[in-house]
Amino acid sequence: MTWKITFTCLAFIFSVGRSSAQLKRDYTFNYASQKKVNCHNGAVVSAHPLASRVGTAILKKGGNAFDAAIATQLALAVVYPGAGNIGGGGFMVAHLKDGKNIALDYREKAPILASRDMYLDSAGNAQLHLSQDGHLAAGVPGAIAGIFAEMKYASLPFKKLIQPAIDLAENGFAITAAQAKALNEYRDEFLQRNGSPTAFTKDDPWKAGDMLIQKELSATLKRIRDKGQKGFYEGETAKLIVAEMQRGKGIITMADLQHYSAKERDALEFDHKKFHIITMPLPSSGGILVEQMMKMISEKKIAKMKFQTAAAVQLMTEVERRAFADRGEFLGDPDFVKVPVETLVSDAYLKERMKDFEPGKAGSSTLTKPGHIKESEQTTHFCVLDKFGNAVSITTTLNDSYGSKTVVTGAGFILNDEMDDFSVKPGVPNMYGAIGNDKNAIAPGKRMLSSMTPTIVLKKGEPYIITGTPGGTTIPTSVFQTLVNIMEFGMNADDAVNKPKFHHQWLPDSLYIEKDFPVTIQKQLEQMGYKVKPRSAIGRTELILIKRRSIIAIGDKRGDDDAEGY
Repeated sequence: MTWKITFTCLAFIFSVGRSSAQLKRDYTFNYASQKKVNCHNGAVVSAHPLASRVGTAILKKGGNAFDAAIATQLALAVVYPGAGNIGGGGFMVAHLKDGKNIALDYREKAPILASRDMYLDSAGNAQLHLSQDGHLAAGVPGAIAGIFAEMKYASLPFKKLIQPAIDLAENGFAITAAQAKALNEYRDEFLQRNGSPTAFTKDDPWKAGDMLIQKELSATLKRIRDKGQKGFYEGETAKLIVAEMQRGKGIITMADLQHYSAKERDALEFDHKKFHIITMPLPSSGGILVEQMMKMISEKKIAKMKFQTAAAVQLMTEVERRAFADRGEFLGDPDFVKVPVETLVSDAYLKERMKDFEPGKAGSSTLTKPGHIKESEQTTHFCVLDKFGNAVSITTTLNDSYGSKTVVTGAGFILNDEMDDFSVKPGVPNMYGAIGNDKNAIAPGKRMLSSMTPTIVLKKGEPYIITGTPGGTTIPTSVFQTLVNIMEFGMNADDAVNKPKFHHQWLPDSLYIEKDFPVTIQKQLEQMGYKVKPRSAIGRTELILIKRRSIIAIGDKRGDDDAEGY
């Protein structure tokens, strides 16, 4: 299906002296998701065709992968408002052409006025509606600080990178059928959470092809264009955020905004056979979980089991169970708590974790506990590769679809509801069913634990796989399965992304499968003793695979995801 769209065409994003009216008259075209592209110079794959095209246009203009990533991320904040954002946060993993690997943390933080028990009532009961909806659910946004930290590696002027997003917000774009459905679904919540009209609601139901115009967001982006990071964390935009907080009894202050900074961390790196895997460290749990899971299968000869046999799925399910048990017990923001990372990913520890694994028999989360150590779903992902050898993998989030459903009045962007990713109360699951303890308790300035897992795989020192996905707690297991599909089962890029996925996270003790999962394998797993539960799509994996100087980019079939390249 295609959608007619009238907006500032990428061909003249870089032009000068033409009015918006002229541009809208001269350029009208259709767009649709392109799920696969083969190319040789560079590629972008993201959750929306227009964002992928923005990034690819930057590459074609001579920009590097960081230029394209920044432009793509800003465009997603306009064309994919359910998860693309400037009111949330994210993580970047990148491999530079000179061989350096970097990890950038711009995860949201708890406000200064946050406290450990802020979501408990007088009887100590968790009030999850407060951590998941509305003003009090918002952490301090990190997305814009992250983008300006990425500029360190960019080559083009920031004003050129942000202009496509400004034009898309100012002139509007035609929404997809999936976006129309989501906006209609959340209409009542947007009306309840916001005291003034927003761009996301209208009197009639939304339908595919309707134009979404975001004038207030355009004005905010222009302030960022003109004043840089201070155009968001200080001045008019900051005042609008604080006013919105006061309007809805939120607690983000001007001091929170002024003191926020992104943080470069050491990427988590490990080898699997002939491959070198680079992924995100804490406060993302995803990288540690992927390393644990890959190491737990390393001696099990999973390749001989073949893709999606009962034996292979059972093995992968049991390593997922063990990794998630450790997540709930040991992981948190390393700036606040001591996390035994070296032990958790050590060969000796992981061999011990697998001692009670029995092929052909379902494990039990009642019996399988976290290991013994004497110390202590709405997200979006995109991948970029340039002709110079730079690779970028970025996952950003608002947490739930459309975050807190709270739009900053006068600024036009949606605030996150990331405070729910803290452990509101030990043992009480968050919206994704994840369990936590004191390691992930709320504290002022602390970053909440995440599942986002942007990942890059090198082969002979060169980029081989760039991947990641949205999906809450299903993110690490989806990335794990994608890597295994390619590196162990030898699957092609298309199948590695689009074949049915499954998920286990220790608690609840259920094995979730997509609806197109093979029925025969499902029955075999049930006979082993698993509680198998079919569910809706698991994640939307983006993938770039590089083979013999040929680039294959795949946008997941599960959404409007799109692959572009040249």
